[in-house]
Amino acid sequence: MRLAAITAVAAAAALALTACSDPAAGPATSADAGAAPAAWPSPTARLDGVTLTIWAAQNSNTVPKAVTDAFTQATGAKVEVVTIPDPYEQGVQTKVATGDKPDLAFWQPTASMLTALNARTNLQPLDGAPWVPTMAPELRDITGLLDKTRYAALITSPAVEGVYYNKEVFAANGITETPKSFDELVEVGRKLKGKGVTPFFEMAGDKWATQWWVQVQLADAAKSGLWDRVNTGKETFEDKTILDAIKKYKALIDEGLFNSDIKTAKFEDQGEALLSGKAAMAMQVNSFFGQLQAKADTAELDKKIGFFPISPSGNVGTFIPDQSNALVAFRTGDAKREAAARQLLAYWMGPGYQGFVADRKTVSLRSDVPTPAGVPQALLDVHNSVGTSVGSMQALAVANPDLYLNLADMITGSLTPEQVAAATQKQFAQLAKAAGASGF
Repeated sequence: MRLAAITAVAAAAALALTACSDPAAGPATSADAGAAPAAWPSPTARLDGVTLTIWAAQNSNTVPKAVTDAFTQATGAKVEVVTIPDPYEQGVQTKVATGDKPDLAFWQPTASMLTALNARTNLQPLDGAPWVPTMAPELRDITGLLDKTRYAALITSPAVEGVYYNKEVFAANGITETPKSFDELVEVGRKLKGKGVTPFFEMAGDKWATQWWVQVQLADAAKSGLWDRVNTGKETFEDKTILDAIKKYKALIDEGLFNSDIKTAKFEDQGEALLSGKAAMAMQVNSFFGQLQAKADTAELDKKIGFFPISPSGNVGTFIPDQSNALVAFRTGDAKREAAARQLLAYWMGPGYQGFVADRKTVSLRSDVPTPAGVPQALLDVHNSVGTSVGSMQALAVANPDLYLNLADMITGSLTPEQVAAATQKQFAQLAKAAGASGF
């Protein structure tokens, strides 16, 4: 599943949704106008005769099963999960643009992607959600908000860009500590290469992860307002900060610090390479660890795989929540089903949450619900990095251009770093202007 990437076609669908006016525009409702938020039903109130539909992607369609089965048993409601084929974001946006809406859907909870769904018109506000006070304080408002209104329910820990590494490869080659900065990461890579080990594994054949190498280099700049400046046209992808990160990525590839089949390698190859020790490290996000969990049990993963966040100045992660992390509830025009959708969310994040995290073997977001036994240490380390992480392009930019596609073209030799920056900026400016951003 391509994570958090808006293709050109998906972007066009987004523009069809938002038109060329204010992206927050839409019919004002009582909730939008500052009236009391919609009521939150009791999580276990009876819902006999009600059927709810959840749209999910191919990598999230099994996520709801245990909790929705429990909800059905508790309330009498039926819940149908409908898989929207990849590219998921494009498919959902196209359907919604034609008036086809589910009751709920998995959705990337960033401001730009909530805007892409024209949240004020199409989504139910979730203000006053009963579970929010129970969430860990650093996670309550990290995502899911647009113009101070909550439109998405975060159900699992947001993805973080960082380094997954093979502990056994590190130990066998005298690497006793994980790098404390991006430059140290590069030095460790050079040391490993000198010993005949492939330092880093990249999967440019599948393209989407190429952007992580650039984005982690921008963590410090993001902390100091980079994306605010890009969003208002005061800085561009062609200026020094972003262009230098692109150039450094290419220089590391040219230096031979990556796998020799970088141009054609795919996501599946990356997981195999790290788990087997064929490569020492991979710059990736949480969905990568999901692949590893499908290949090995917790004991093997704890023995072999570690994680650390990275940035130019230290170990700062870059968070990038994806569609598998959150749910949105749609305005369908059916008040009974809209209330039932809110009730399902209240159950999922309320009495059903402990069972949900136990079933998924994932980290709890609630302070009063313990993380279940059996969650691999690397996944715990990823979660522990969220609170101090900074937003990615997808989290903080007003539009998400196809940086990953342009970087993949750079890796295959058809674009220079300067051309990558120029193409990305051109698309960004077009999308930002269409979304009503000032400065374009």
